[in-house]
Amino acid sequence: MIGDRLRIIREQRKLSQGDVQKKTGLLRCYISRVENGHTVPALATLEKLAGAFGIPLYQIFYEDEQSPTSFVIAPDNTNRADWGGSRKGARLLHRLKIQLGKMDERDRQLLIGFAHRTTLRKRKPRKSRKLRYSDKATACQI
Repeated sequence: MIGDRLRIIREQRKLSQGDVQKKTGLLRCYISRVENGHTVPALATLEKLAGAFGIPLYQIFYEDEQSPTSFVIAPDNTNRADWGGSRKGARLLHRLKIQLGKMDERDRQLLIGFAHRTTLRKRKPRKSRKLRYSDKATACQI
């Protein structure tokens, strides 16, 4: 599926597999394997191919003429689009992207699964701590 889309984009740009090889540094035989569905490329490879085609990465997955509307999930579960919009947030997202890129697939899936389970967990409301008689006496003395 992704290979078909990459072939269509390459042919629309009137590029040969050799041209893509020169622009990306990927071997022509690897490009052929991806286009024929024998190999699934990594995200970093897709970024290289998108750069060689002169398109943003999302267009490899998105076939419409218009750009998709962006949706950013804010840390407080509101649908505000300003998370990562500040300099500090953008820096954090950039560092997160780099670190996730260094992880192998198994560790990345483990982290994503942990984050998913954490978001599903309902928080228990905090119980107010009742003072015992000895605590009340200490509290009065303080």
